Amino acid sequence: MKIDFVIGSMNGGGAERVVSLLAKYFAENNHKVRIITFYGEDAYEYHPKIQRLRFHKKSIINYATFRGFFSLMKFYSRKENRPDFVSTHIGSVGYATIIPSKIYGIKSIVSEHFNHTYQPSTISKWFLWHVLYRLPDALTVLTEYDLSFFKKINKNAIVMENPCSFTLADRNQKIRKKKILAVGNLDRYVHKGFDNLLDIVHEVFKTNPDWKLQIVGGGDMGLKYLLDKSQKLGLDDKVEFSGFRNDVQEIMAESEIYILTSRYEGLPMVLIEAMSQGMACIAFDCISGPSEIINDRKNGFLVTNQDKEEMIQRLEEFIRNDQQRRSMMDNAVKSLDKFHLKNVGAKWEKLMSNL
Repeated sequence: MKIDFVIGSMNGGGAERVVSLLAKYFAENNHKVRIITFYGEDAYEYHPKIQRLRFHKKSIINYATFRGFFSLMKFYSRKENRPDFVSTHIGSVGYATIIPSKIYGIKSIVSEHFNHTYQPSTISKWFLWHVLYRLPDALTVLTEYDLSFFKKINKNAIVMENPCSFTLADRNQKIRKKKILAVGNLDRYVHKGFDNLLDIVHEVFKTNPDWKLQIVGGGDMGLKYLLDKSQKLGLDDKVEFSGFRNDVQEIMAESEIYILTSRYEGLPMVLIEAMSQGMACIAFDCISGPSEIINDRKNGFLVTNQDKEEMIQRLEEFIRNDQQRRSMMDNAVKSLDKFHLKNVGAKWEKLMSNL
């Protein structure tokens, strides 16, 4: 099959990571794969068989997805450029891909990376969800929680989990550092709850001074805000802001606890990756995602959504109870079968074959 994965940019993030993994899977399984973007630099290296197309040239209409629409219309006008499937990632990119796919008779799969309670706040987003999303041959969503909502829009909506390609950690590996880890774009600190995270560790570190927090992720605006707050809380020597990193797997493998404080998610890929590295995971039970990954007190902790006091208590319990933490770390690695890249990739292949 010829498959085009289309996304705004590949400059780092959960959806971008998913695209890089799926493209790798299909390339390794002898499909012809292209990744198409409309702006930005790349944060990933690609399988040598993947063709990389950048429609980044600026024009009078500079909004990336509209430039993308005209670029794809022109590109797909030549029959030899048309793939069998266009796989679209990150909602607004649908404006660039859905209509050209229909016009040129290309099978179209759109992947929605947000949960449906994150309702469109603009006319353009409402139109995308409630009108354009009726047109693709299939629509993938991240959780069962979202499926019934999107099936009313597109009858071929299907749950498609985010894949994890990290090699599962050795459960008998070396002693880890007393480090709490969080990963995410700092400019989205409200979405990721990093503002609340600093308040939480401020309390926890009062009685656990030998522990530290590391936050991995880029974003200049968010970094300034979080640094200012960290300084005001007296956390200068307790919190490390590492910027965007390509060695997240190695950082996870040496850290004890992963914390997810998001106010909302789709299906948090980073939580799956942390569990794959045998980390003890604790997360707010936000809508949606964490509850489909964590079985409370079996392979991690689920905390009442945005209850900071309960998060402080549960985090302190994790730190104090080494035996409980080890048990959950062991169970975390065992519980990830459905998120393995080979299983998710096979599910994608089956979907395309059925279409």
